Amino acid sequence: MKSISKILMVITVLLSSINIFAQIKNAKTETIKIYGNCDMCKSNIEKAGNLKNIAQVNWNKDTKIATLSYDEKKTNQDEILKRIALAGYDSEKFLAPDDVYATLPECCQYKRELKPIAAVKDSGMDMKSEHGNHNHNEMMMGNSTQQNQSPLKSVFENYFSLKDALIKSDGNSASTKASALIKAIQNVDMTKLSTEEHTVWMKVMKDLAFDAEHISDTKDALHQRDHFTSLSENMYKVMKVTKQDTPVYYQHCPMFNNGKGANWLSKEEVVKNPYYGSQMLTCGSTVETLK
Repeated sequence: MKSISKILMVITVLLSSINIFAQIKNAKTETIKIYGNCDMCKSNIEKAGNLKNIAQVNWNKDTKIATLSYDEKKTNQDEILKRIALAGYDSEKFLAPDDVYATLPECCQYKRELKPIAAVKDSGMDMKSEHGNHNHNEMMMGNSTQQNQSPLKSVFENYFSLKDALIKSDGNSASTKASALIKAIQNVDMTKLSTEEHTVWMKVMKDLAFDAEHISDTKDALHQRDHFTSLSENMYKVMKVTKQDTPVYYQHCPMFNNGKGANWLSKEEVVKNPYYGSQMLTCGSTVETLK
């Protein structure tokens, strides 16, 4: 009887999974390794990754292999793995923040085998001719420039463009710039972030995307500015741990939000207030310079 009950339970679970997968349109299925130990890990991983009718995760605690099935028109593998990482579980692409991992129950604290991939330094090669050496040096300079460019550069540049649109009180442009910012956030190659950048990015990534989406969904500059406040606070946390090519000025408006004040980031030291635009363009001051 016990054997029959177990078989019926397995069949029920399988039928349930098939039914869930069937509800996902444009379904794409992939497998990837996610680290964990026990049944509680399985529950946490699947809960973090699942989205009703959009994404379904099935994790095997013995093989550590997760099967992802998702609507590729509404989400992608990276978005699913980011949510799982934020729940405390490393995958082959994204690492959990250290402080989140530390809060997992003892039985769930798996051995952390992965580390962020650092930029590989070319050790150089001896070239036989002066011409060959010249070409090699040029190639090295080009590679060095690419390696030194922050994977967050596009995020920062789109933030500054959004800020400039709000200075002009141009809600239409701000909406467009926010849409570009969303794409930049989604396209960050997290494997190229430093350990410190990675930890901060995982904490603020969802909030950055949330505020950017709200700004993109409206043409009302007043509403956009409300979300720009928290967007700027989280962007500051990321810029603070990222080496800047040129100084970035963290500036403060004492008047916004009924006198509570609000901050923003700018590449120009001259104050141009994105919260009031031409009404109080020079209202504010620089409180910190990031280099």
